[in-house]
Amino acid sequence: MNVIVIGAGIMGTTFATLAKELAPELDVTILERLDRAGAGNSWAFYNAGTGHEANCELNYTPVDEEVISVEKALKIHAQFNVAKQFWAYLIDKGVIEDPQTFINQTKHCTIVSESAIEELKLRFKEMSAHHFFEQMRYSEEFDEIKSWIPYTMEGRPSHEKMAATVIETGTDVNFGALTEQMAAYAVRDLGVKIEYGTHVKRVHRSPTGRWVVEAESKGARVQHRADVLFVGAGGGAFPLLKRSHLPFRSRFAGFPVGGRFLQASISEEQAAHYRAKTYGKAKVGAPPMSVPHLDLRVVDGKHYLLFGPFASFKPVLERGRGFLDYLTSIRLHDIPGLLNVALEHFPLVKYLVSETFKGEKSMFEELDSFAPGLSKKFDWKPVQAGQRVQIIKDGDLQMGTEILVSKDKTYGTLLGASPGASVSPEVMLRCLEQLIPSIFSKEEAKKKRNEIFPEDDLETLINNPDRYREIRDAVNKQLGINQSRP
Repeated sequence: MNVIVIGAGIMGTTFATLAKELAPELDVTILERLDRAGAGNSWAFYNAGTGHEANCELNYTPVDEEVISVEKALKIHAQFNVAKQFWAYLIDKGVIEDPQTFINQTKHCTIVSESAIEELKLRFKEMSAHHFFEQMRYSEEFDEIKSWIPYTMEGRPSHEKMAATVIETGTDVNFGALTEQMAAYAVRDLGVKIEYGTHVKRVHRSPTGRWVVEAESKGARVQHRADVLFVGAGGGAFPLLKRSHLPFRSRFAGFPVGGRFLQASISEEQAAHYRAKTYGKAKVGAPPMSVPHLDLRVVDGKHYLLFGPFASFKPVLERGRGFLDYLTSIRLHDIPGLLNVALEHFPLVKYLVSETFKGEKSMFEELDSFAPGLSKKFDWKPVQAGQRVQIIKDGDLQMGTEILVSKDKTYGTLLGASPGASVSPEVMLRCLEQLIPSIFSKEEAKKKRNEIFPEDDLETLINNPDRYREIRDAVNKQLGINQSRP
């Protein structure tokens, strides 16, 4: 079976690697627009690098009339546990010699001001009662919070009422470095082929039922044919879906959102002083994507602080692609949905437009509001983040991700963003289950799957504390994460 994957980011590379691990007989080729793997949204500074497992992100635990929902947080945490199993497998095989080249232990903290203390207290009560978050700690004591996240607290008066939670076993993940190492392994040891500098323009079915992939490579037009096609091209997945002529294509459209961060290079000693990712609460009326956070980043052995995000409305599908690409991806049937989003989510549109024109002075003011005095402590510079394209489905804006598979199981794609890269192994495993289910019936594949994923059933992880702790402790040891005890 000939399988073509479009996109050598964290999703496409994970898909190809898992496919060849489980079914070595597959002929797998990745087509990538850029000149190396993980150079798009997966690259280190095109994302915040948080290992999203719902430790600190308030938008994963929505509150409705003083009732907090933790279901989304539990699912994301379980998905991240499955992801860690895959990465631990790569380390065990020697694919990644040093886990610190892509993953580093970093406290995950949430901090709120006086108006949100009761909400955070409720969140802590509900979450810490579950074995996923049994090691979460809560405090309203200024000095204790300061010991967790000094740069966030050092400029504040000690009488200011704040509350915070902390989990010591959070992570900072360099998804670009992970993708590059995984791609090298897939080519060297698994026989995956990667064609860089290949921009896919159109996909369509041939009379024989195979997929024809039309692309441009080094100025020349090229064609590929596939029995199975997986499109993991980020925002670039939308125009390809539109040109696929699949029946469900008219249900989906893309809503592009850009972003910026403030970045500062820091010393190893300063990093040791603040080894955390600290998430706050979005302003009233602002979207979940605007949650401010101050993050320690470790990239190629160097340390940085990142603050943001500062969202923007940028009508492009991916970095390096222009407005015309986005415009030509829109179909007449998309226009009602786009107009509906503009009307139903006008505060969001207004917010994005205002953020687009925000200057450095305003960015520094927001930094100092989050961490007083920090703008003068380091040499900060604005950096452009990656480009995300959110899903408009049936005219409604959605902030998650969605796997789409054609009825005949020959075309699959992933649309949307968060939590994205953090849960890529679990999401790509589910995508493979739907797209090429035949490989999972073979005994060799079952054995390999159990080797890679000792426990990939989310319900078991959620409902069986002993099994979860057994898996968690084993993979954390492989990944160099020191497990604290409750």
